[in-house]
Amino acid sequence: MTHDKPHTGDEAAPSPEELREQVEATREELGETVEELAAKTDVKTRAQEKTVAVKQQVAEKTTQVRTQLRDKATHAAHMVQDKTPEPVRSKAAAATGQVRDKAVHVGELAREKAPEPVREKANQGMQAARANRAPLLAAAGALIALLLIRRSRRHR
Repeated sequence: MTHDKPHTGDEAAPSPEELREQVEATREELGETVEELAAKTDVKTRAQEKTVAVKQQVAEKTTQVRTQLRDKATHAAHMVQDKTPEPVRSKAAAATGQVRDKAVHVGELAREKAPEPVREKANQGMQAARANRAPLLAAAGALIALLLIRRSRRHR
């Protein structure tokens, strides 16, 4: 090991105990350096840590976007509803009820005829729809209202 001062010969040679202490200190420093280098070269662990971080970011962004979309759909439905005349809203409500009844009937028929894996997927879809019922109904009502307005303008 190198010393900061050159050996002039006037100094006493280090004792065996001092040499052992210097060797031990050097070993500890070397061990720490090797551990730091090993951590930097452990690509798999670093990639896994990065993957976890990215997954968390994606989950947070997905939740944020889902909330924004739900809010915008609800807002748009309210705007359409506010600007839609009462007779059109009544017709839209009646059409929505008819569509709902028909959908229930068709769903029951499909459930009776569908194989088990298809039923499981349909149940998952229904759970998702129930979880987002208000925005879905608002969007459906807005769509029906728009279609009725468009239809009434064509027949004038």
